[in-house]
Amino acid sequence: MGTDKSLLGAKGELLAESRLKEMGYAILEKNYRCLPLGEIDIVARHGSDLVFVEVKTRRSELFGSAAESVDKKKRRRITRAAMCYVSEHNLGEVDCRFDVAEVYMKNGAPVTVEVIQGAFFAEE
Repeated sequence: MGTDKSLLGAKGELLAESRLKEMGYAILEKNYRCLPLGEIDIVARHGSDLVFVEVKTRRSELFGSAAESVDKKKRRRITRAAMCYVSEHNLGEVDCRFDVAEVYMKNGAPVTVEVIQGAFFAEE
């Protein structure tokens, strides 16, 4: 049985996926793993861009925004996993973007789902 935190995260990912689809994103893959490099919550196409989405679900902004929790170390892991995805799928030169989906919940119900397009650049 999952922990409360993992259940919150899973619910947040479903809400983010729904919001992304509303915005015209085509979901290609969820929870892509390139071990030991990292994991990407959602891989999608938006227009001509290949988009790697990190989903952050929170109950409040008491300890900062959800997007602020995507620190340099996390950005580096996402970047490396994204490079692995591009290589594994033989995509060659492709325009990539890194978005963050912020999901805020209260009493188990979504309050807001915001997508920050181009939230960060690739980290080496």
